[in-house]
Amino acid sequence: MRLCFLGAAGEVTGSCTLVETGDTRFLVDCGMFQGGPEARTKNLHALNFGFDVRKIDFVLLTHAHIDHSGLLPRLAMLGYKGPIYATPATIDLLEVLLPDSAFIQEKEAEWQLRHRHRRGQVERGIPAPLYSVAQALDALKLLQPVAYRTPIKPLETVTVCFHDAGHILGSSWLEVTVTDEGRPRKLVFSGDLGMSGRPVLNDPEKPVPAADVLLIESTYGDRLHRSLPETEDEIVSAFERTRAAGGNLIIPAFAVGRTQEMLYTMADLVRRKRLSPLKVYVDSPMANKATRITLAHQEVLDPETRELIAWQEAHPEKMKVEFVADVERSKALNNVRSGAVIISASGMCEAGRIKYHLRENLPRSECSILITGFQAAGSLGRRLVDGARLVRIFGQQVPVRARIYTVGGLSAHADQKALLDWLGGFHQSPGQTFVVHGESSASTHFVQAIEEKLGWSGVRMPQPGESVTL
Repeated sequence: MRLCFLGAAGEVTGSCTLVETGDTRFLVDCGMFQGGPEARTKNLHALNFGFDVRKIDFVLLTHAHIDHSGLLPRLAMLGYKGPIYATPATIDLLEVLLPDSAFIQEKEAEWQLRHRHRRGQVERGIPAPLYSVAQALDALKLLQPVAYRTPIKPLETVTVCFHDAGHILGSSWLEVTVTDEGRPRKLVFSGDLGMSGRPVLNDPEKPVPAADVLLIESTYGDRLHRSLPETEDEIVSAFERTRAAGGNLIIPAFAVGRTQEMLYTMADLVRRKRLSPLKVYVDSPMANKATRITLAHQEVLDPETRELIAWQEAHPEKMKVEFVADVERSKALNNVRSGAVIISASGMCEAGRIKYHLRENLPRSECSILITGFQAAGSLGRRLVDGARLVRIFGQQVPVRARIYTVGGLSAHADQKALLDWLGGFHQSPGQTFVVHGESSASTHFVQAIEEKLGWSGVRMPQPGESVTL
């Protein structure tokens, strides 16, 4: 059996693992690389690591985030025709996310073309989208739903069970049993794990007692999150400071997961009278659709969230939420100089409507930016977190005078302690453990933490593109 780490090895994005044994070949995730100009080059070459995509038997998808799903249309475009297995909620989200990803790419290419025409530059060198909206829609036809805790057999030699990972709606960790030369081997893929005891979603399910091979994420493998009370204090402080200064509060947020969690948190703070009644604009068509999908899948929401939804429906005046769909309405928000709370995508500030809101509000010292999620190296969001005083948006130099707040306690990813607690659910250490989906320093620290605190051996961080024979 051979594993090839096509992405998310020594970095956070681009999750994709190829498993080969005998005549069986399958992928776990097929994600897009994000952050910085080099991401495009990685995306173009991600599926060219010496294998024929037409010979892949099936794909297993842990969840809908683009860094795990975003190259599925490209996979199909290059000739893959097999099934893609995912939970029903994940499929519902992908019907929004993948066409939107393609649409953003097409619009970015159009903008670059217009920009170069205005400057009198030649057209060559303008990057084409990785795939079109039509190709994204074609890829959706390959999706097949799988319920939690219901084993499936994609092939006679492979059994797969999806378990709730508590990361975003429909997210899963995977239990995969592969019979190799008459011997069954159990592989566990953590996908992205959520934090226990956090709002909106159920806690991650505990792992199986034993595994031959484990791939464990390490996004926050080198640190601890702030507690929820501390996080709420910081959110309240950002709101109060911005209101007193007479500015706007801009919240870049992932359309899936983080937007819904921010709406929950703000509504809960209003219900508990820690915040005054609010008017919130959710300026992201994708987030609007994702919120509707979340409300349609209340069976996977925790009891506290279902209770808060009922309270909000009974008291709509306490927190008025406007879901902005129309482009002209979105542009009009840039004329609001005070009192606006705007949640917009993308979460790393790399694309979408958030860039317009940042361009208008970053130069204003009375405004605040509330960073609520992980910011990949090279992304605009990361530069803001790292204290940049000048950033480039749409080719313009934009001064950063707004106050930047970084809220760590809302992360959809488990921190080091939560990851170790989850690993503690194994009754014995796996035969081999690969630490993935983390920047190199975070993964390295987490390898050491597993060895020192759990006493495991056979733990390491793979290199990008590395193939390992088991």
